Amino acid sequence: MKNRRRVGAAVAALLLGGAGLAITASPAQAAETTFKVKCVPPAGGGSPVEGETTAKVTAPATAKVGDEVEVSWETVKPASNNTDLMDIPQDSVQPTGWITVGGGGGELKVVGEKKNPPIPKKAPMQMSTMKGKLKLTKAGKITLTPGKYDVAVTFSFGTFVTKCAPVGEVKGGATIDVSAGSSGGTTTGGTTTGGTTTGGTTTGGTTTGGATTGGTTTSSGGSGGGGGQTDFPGKAVEVAFDCGPVVPGGIKTPVTINAKKNGGGYDLTVKTAKGAMAAPMALPAGALKPSMDVKLGGADSGTVKVSGPANAEPIPDKAPVSLSDMTGTYTPGKSGKVTLSPDRLTIDVTMAPGSTPINVPCKAASSGVSLELDTTAQPGGSGSSTGGSGGSGTSGGLAETGAEDEGGIKALALVAGTVVLLGGAVFTFTPWRRLRGSR
Repeated sequence: MKNRRRVGAAVAALLLGGAGLAITASPAQAAETTFKVKCVPPAGGGSPVEGETTAKVTAPATAKVGDEVEVSWETVKPASNNTDLMDIPQDSVQPTGWITVGGGGGELKVVGEKKNPPIPKKAPMQMSTMKGKLKLTKAGKITLTPGKYDVAVTFSFGTFVTKCAPVGEVKGGATIDVSAGSSGGTTTGGTTTGGTTTGGTTTGGTTTGGATTGGTTTSSGGSGGGGGQTDFPGKAVEVAFDCGPVVPGGIKTPVTINAKKNGGGYDLTVKTAKGAMAAPMALPAGALKPSMDVKLGGADSGTVKVSGPANAEPIPDKAPVSLSDMTGTYTPGKSGKVTLSPDRLTIDVTMAPGSTPINVPCKAASSGVSLELDTTAQPGGSGSSTGGSGGSGTSGGLAETGAEDEGGIKALALVAGTVVLLGGAVFTFTPWRRLRGSR
């Protein structure tokens, strides 16, 4: 029984450590090398950092021209730890590396599985073994030296990539002794296994960042005014909100604008992604209240303000948080096809009843059309005014709390201590007792 337990423990350690031994006809050989790297987080993720990593490259000791061999890269020692901002979930880290082949003769891309144990704050990063296949087309000694690598981390609100590259020369690595065969040529990198790195271009993040997927939806969700239709569902648009220095990295979330015909106007409902926020501390009821400008285009212009209620229930520590649905009324000022797009967003943070809310203003850095309506002009409609609120939407609000509002920024400059994540973004505020004590 003891022997079985030891074998089981050894197997478990092998799986967690990601030994990544290459399966080849000849015996595999591994070589470790330690080198310095510089890692660049996404925009808003902080300054670049330098560290030291140890990599183990495994490949067959011998092979023949024409063979396709497996090469693996195991991270024995990571260059840095997780930050103190948030825990990294299980099976959310996917590494991708590039191995220099033959001393500058090419690169082999190796990719790891998205497989890791939960990584607490400040704990060492843990990454799966990266693997790839190399087609050998030239006799001689082939050197395999680890080089740059990316680390993609996927959270519920997006995927972020940190890019790392060696600082100075990397010495050491595996060597394959390739004997002559029927074919010749030059060494090539072949193809990789294990999937592709997820992500896109970062809009923000914490420790690791880099890339979130998405695009701009430009197709319309429907057209009003014909056939007795009253409900007009919009399409989800991936929106990147730039919150300036107040929210480093901004906020990214899908936004959908739906409309319901009400007389000559339309009742609008704007929805964001569920669980786009994570609470790192317990938040009281009424702490978070969203509002947004909906931008009009096409035949009409201006904006319509929509707003939502604050959270009705307290939010437990680390619980997922969703912004409430925001509603408002659009009264057309022009006849024709009118497009509706998400624009500026504001989140009011109130830590105690009766306290002055802290306004977090965010401009839509990228957006798209969620809905198109076929409208008929109404008396008192939005007309062609620019920058104002359209229809019956309440004026002011967002326009008064934009990124240029020094009062809002100075108010936020007073707060620090607790991290609130909005998508990939971070802003801070102090619990009310500490703010009250400072007055």
